[in-house]
Amino acid sequence: MRKGNGILFDVTLCVGCGSCYEACKEANNLPETNKDFLKDHLSDNTFTVVEQYGDLFTRKNCMHCDDPACASVCLVGAIKKSETGAVIYDAEKCIGCRYCMQACPYKMPRYEWGKALPSIRKCSLCDTRVKEGKLPACYEACPTEATLYGNLEELIVIAKKRMKENPDQYFDKIYGLEEAGGTHVLVLSPVPFEQLGFVPNVPKEAMPEFTMRAMEKIPSVVSIGGVFLGGMYWLTKRKNELAKEKNTNNGN
Repeated sequence: MRKGNGILFDVTLCVGCGSCYEACKEANNLPETNKDFLKDHLSDNTFTVVEQYGDLFTRKNCMHCDDPACASVCLVGAIKKSETGAVIYDAEKCIGCRYCMQACPYKMPRYEWGKALPSIRKCSLCDTRVKEGKLPACYEACPTEATLYGNLEELIVIAKKRMKENPDQYFDKIYGLEEAGGTHVLVLSPVPFEQLGFVPNVPKEAMPEFTMRAMEKIPSVVSIGGVFLGGMYWLTKRKNELAKEKNTNNGN
């Protein structure tokens, strides 16, 4: 049995209003990145996007894998799986090595290219809000219930029931149910998922199996990378110390 919560997104119910996009921006204190939300892209300042494909709309964000490849390759433990089901990251630990970007089959982590000491940013499935007893901002904002949030096992039951009761309305697949070992973001669609820009042919095997085998073939990652990561860890630690000192001085 799969533990934790997740999201079920139903493309047939999405009207492309952008409420989830705006709610995500507000909840995460993210700046405006495009006046037309349908033309925006995932970035270090945009964690959820809405895309249009003909008459259909879909949203995209981190898939929150059961067994995340990004966490398996993070050498400093900046990315981990939360008990809520979300894949979360600690910006203070992140050293900006970008291994997670290479490991993610969905290419979801985004890099702060404009910063001197950047880190990785992405959707956290509102993990902090959920732990405070609140609900994900995107779910609360959706006016058509195209986005549902709740116990993952219950969402799977709902998805299968919709498909069984309306076989002509849905493509015969729940995206995220088996991909990469299973994810906490499930998607229903009336058309094949590649027609909506979703990554096709994602292996069913949990991705850490692939990433670890790949890293074993690159011993230089350990030797050369160790020195580099040690230096980056010191820089990251110093960056956080300076930020704290600045905040303290500003408060005086």
